[in-house]
Amino acid sequence: MSTAQKLVASFIEFLDDQVASGVIIDTSAESLEVAKQCLESAFEVDLNDPAYKSSEKLIEIFASQTDKKGIPSREASPEDKELAEKLKNQGNDLMRDEKYDDAIASYGQAISLNGKHAVYYCNRAAAYLKLDQAQNALNDCQKALEIDPKYGKAYGRLGLAYTSLGKHVDAKECYKKALELDPSNQGYQTNLDNAEQQLKDTRIGGGGGAGGLGNMLGGMDLSSILNNPAMMNMAANMMSNPQMQQMMTSMMSGAAAGDPNSQPGGQEGISSLLNAGQTLAQQMQQSNPELVEQLRQQMPPPDGAQRPPDQQQ
Repeated sequence: MSTAQKLVASFIEFLDDQVASGVIIDTSAESLEVAKQCLESAFEVDLNDPAYKSSEKLIEIFASQTDKKGIPSREASPEDKELAEKLKNQGNDLMRDEKYDDAIASYGQAISLNGKHAVYYCNRAAAYLKLDQAQNALNDCQKALEIDPKYGKAYGRLGLAYTSLGKHVDAKECYKKALELDPSNQGYQTNLDNAEQQLKDTRIGGGGGAGGLGNMLGGMDLSSILNNPAMMNMAANMMSNPQMQQMMTSMMSGAAAGDPNSQPGGQEGISSLLNAGQTLAQQMQQSNPELVEQLRQQMPPPDGAQRPPDQQQ
């Protein structure tokens, strides 16, 4: 009796147990019965022979090879480790080529060969983040940290996953932990500062302040704009422009007099606002194009637009 025959017999016993437990519906059970007969015939297995009976069920053997966290408990062979490392390197190359789905597949194959290597999970998390699959990235980062609790890069990417999910408190804690493990990493410090600013803006927005208005304007960081000396100086210069003063005075006078055409709801009112906006934009572009570019960078992209790829950590 070969090892393959013992395995087939154990697998057929597993199928019988699943059918008996009621997990398998009747129509599927009929298909499984045909499959069992094919397996018995192909491997010449006689289930009536006591020699095929195993003292331990197949599902119990499988469970013993996997700990409760889903990380394989067995040690990979040297051959498997070598192949897994090649697959990881292949995944890294695919990441550089922006072939993120293929990279995920390569890292997954590496994990199947050596599931106790934290780097493989963390690298796959980076690929998931590129595809905006934050929950998958979060799961992989947590697995990486179960294997290596002092893996700073895993904390950093876990913070990015939490940020994508809008969980800025959790993100902040992850960035702080990443910085503790790698104090010289400027990327972690920047992400921590951004998380703290996001939490600050959220608190202000909850009270109806500048953060709330920033949310109305599509997520712009309005508080930093108002605290920008260059922005405020440019605004003061534009408001001292006679042409801009005349335009604003005309609009305000019409509104005060009850002229319906001056109201934003009227066609003339809308035209006046558009003209004012165009004039304002032109003057801003002429007086300080660098600041205009900063403001443009703070605006979120339109729905469906692709953000510029960030550097992989």
